[in-house]
Amino acid sequence: MRLQTAKREGRLALMCRHYQIYLLLLPTLTYFLLFKYAPMYGLQMAFRNYNTGLGIWNSAWVGLKYFERVLARPYFYQVLSNTLTISLTSLIVGFPLPVLFALMLNEMRGGFWKKTVQTVTYAPHFISTVVVAAMVTIFTSPNYGIINKFIELFGGTAVNFMMRPSCFVPIYVISGVWQNMGWNAIIYVAALAAVDPALHESAMIDGASRLQRVININIPCVLPTIIVMLILQTGSLLNVGFEKVFLLSNDAVLERSEVISTYTYRIGITGAQFSQSTAIGLFNSVVQFIMLVLVNTLSRRLSETSLW
Repeated sequence: MRLQTAKREGRLALMCRHYQIYLLLLPTLTYFLLFKYAPMYGLQMAFRNYNTGLGIWNSAWVGLKYFERVLARPYFYQVLSNTLTISLTSLIVGFPLPVLFALMLNEMRGGFWKKTVQTVTYAPHFISTVVVAAMVTIFTSPNYGIINKFIELFGGTAVNFMMRPSCFVPIYVISGVWQNMGWNAIIYVAALAAVDPALHESAMIDGASRLQRVININIPCVLPTIIVMLILQTGSLLNVGFEKVFLLSNDAVLERSEVISTYTYRIGITGAQFSQSTAIGLFNSVVQFIMLVLVNTLSRRLSETSLW
């Protein structure tokens, strides 16, 4: 008992001695408390028959009624399928490319060309999603789009890509890769910069080629970073961005473009079904949390690298 008391007093004395460091945590803690945890008060709307006139506390408690209603709708499973299709395609195509790009960028020796490539590939990340959606619409236009101009140049017929359901996922993924590949590579470039040059020098003395050094030195050194990023992206598979899907979607492609975020918007904001939309959002969050825990546990057992 005395030992535990002494430890607590020691921790308190340490915190008092370095109080400036703990003060730096206050803005972050305040942000999370106000904008992340406080809004969780509204989650109980998923379990109540919410009425704007009565408020949350005075609305009738209905338990899991809205969860059962959501899961009983066949259309919800189509929305879930669309969300997983877009997320998995983005993960399979978009995750390896920044890693490969960082490895190639790390091998560039010319300072000017390396900085130029970095600037050109990082810049699209700062373009607004609205602008990107407008660019995609213009480029794929059947009347004046540059893609259809090339198709017609080689004797083909113009295609209205934005009105074809089968084209929505490729358009979404390709535009996302173009916008974010360079930016997502930054963390891998930073990890590669931390690789000990002595490892490369020893390998060169042993006669290893550049490709062999990349495979046997660079990739193993950056692998923990790759695993952590993969865990984070896998844990957010159901979190497809609302803005871009909403801007690129139309009635003709709704069967492929409707995802959980846009479905929640239509149900909750447009349809004023607040309790049902909250139930959908809560279901989405719980599933994502479970996926994150499962992937993290699997990674810890297979590679000894994990988030916690």
